[in-house]
Amino acid sequence: MTYDVVVVGSGGGAMVGAHLAQRAGLSTVLLERTELLGGTSAYSGGACWLPGSDVQQRAGIADSTESARTYLNALIPASSSASTRARIEAFLAEAPRLVAAMEDDEAFQFEWLPFPEYFDAPGRVPMGRSIQPTNIRRDELPDQVAALVRPPVERDRTGAGGRRTLTGGQALIARALNGFVRDGGTVLTGHRVTDYVVEDGRVVGVEAHTDGTTTSIRARSGVLVASGGFEGNTRLREEHGVPGGAAWSMAPAGTNAGEPIEAGIALGAQAGHLDQAWFCPGLAQPDGGGSFTLGFRGGIMVDAHGQRYANECLPYDRFGREMAASPERIPSYLVFDSREEGRLPAIAMPEGDPHEHLDAGTWIRADSVAELAERLDLSDLESTVDRFNGFADRGVDEDFDRGSDEYDRFFANGQGPNPALVRLDTPPYHAARFVLSDLGTKGGLVTDEHGRVLRADGTPIPGLYATSNSAASALGPLYPAPGVPLGLAMVFASLAVQHLVAGTSP
Repeated sequence: MTYDVVVVGSGGGAMVGAHLAQRAGLSTVLLERTELLGGTSAYSGGACWLPGSDVQQRAGIADSTESARTYLNALIPASSSASTRARIEAFLAEAPRLVAAMEDDEAFQFEWLPFPEYFDAPGRVPMGRSIQPTNIRRDELPDQVAALVRPPVERDRTGAGGRRTLTGGQALIARALNGFVRDGGTVLTGHRVTDYVVEDGRVVGVEAHTDGTTTSIRARSGVLVASGGFEGNTRLREEHGVPGGAAWSMAPAGTNAGEPIEAGIALGAQAGHLDQAWFCPGLAQPDGGGSFTLGFRGGIMVDAHGQRYANECLPYDRFGREMAASPERIPSYLVFDSREEGRLPAIAMPEGDPHEHLDAGTWIRADSVAELAERLDLSDLESTVDRFNGFADRGVDEDFDRGSDEYDRFFANGQGPNPALVRLDTPPYHAARFVLSDLGTKGGLVTDEHGRVLRADGTPIPGLYATSNSAASALGPLYPAPGVPLGLAMVFASLAVQHLVAGTSP
């Protein structure tokens, strides 16, 4: 099998890259190790941080490429390398062009998504600048496309099918896949890529395992690796010191073991940020997994002693990093009362059934805070709750300033002087176990502003490109706003395709 371009993976970066390559006239094959497409991207809300586009202008918000540059410059260390700066500038320049190119195709339409950015820094846009693909109904898609899109996480984990309307990340995958298939692209599921085919120092294809055999798939122009990180590989996580655990990651089961990254390193590729991930607090599930959780509107998070250690309303990556800072915070416990009739005062995907949590012991219920503290051996819990209730009465969190930022208040619905501070005073009380989850690792193959994979000496490996979590993140440990993972993945897929197209021009 020979194509112009081989794309490895099927998340947002892979799918957009495949769509753009096929649309540009390059025969393209997309290889996915499972039987469904979309990876973790299909589980996501579909937010895309792509500053300066017409979508934000149509919405009338105060976004621009320059304000996004100001925002990133305020957050990125001044000591960042020239190559990091070059990648960021390439991202900022390409983001609006990519959106325009995608919306020029009838398969795509975006809209602004109100969702605050994660840091109070110069250049921040009130209510955020992220955009998302508009919803699409399943019956608007060819059967082949509709059948391949991975269902939302709460349905996928139980083996249920997708919904009638595809939203968020599923809409992104479906729209890109629709355009890709329409233009003659090839999709091969059940193909696990483990190595590259190299001739005269150039990557000219991949080796994929399928149905118990190894198949070589050739690429005339190049290979784009966008198959996620190594969050599902316990050995690599431990080797590189990534906090959390494979069982707690949000990656679909059986995916993202990092083989394409390891194969690239074996070729002499430079790797970076291998100890990093897109972290989040994870609601522990009865089956041992974790669920991405955000939008806390009540309760307090406490450590092994029953003490708070951070603002519970922090953006999820920032709170996840607070969890990772001490072994006494994994697991943590969200202590909440019965104001919401025993439901979790947060958004967990999936949340699970409270009765199943109680039966499994991932949630504990008690008639008093004292009983809850005794059952979980949280020695300081009673004093912690008393102190927090005082903060709620006065409207000021003297310990962690909860409720002072736009992001804190976005999900808040309290009725007191500070809507992000809600008293714990309605029995029975609950404690839900939380672990450190992630949306994927963010360390991988180092690339340049064209998405080319670089050797340790800074020279590119001919024929090999990377994006998504297969590439070392251009922003390192930073997670500045909703939609940054997808935005980076899509932009560097686009830049890689442009470089591939230029290389095939007469």
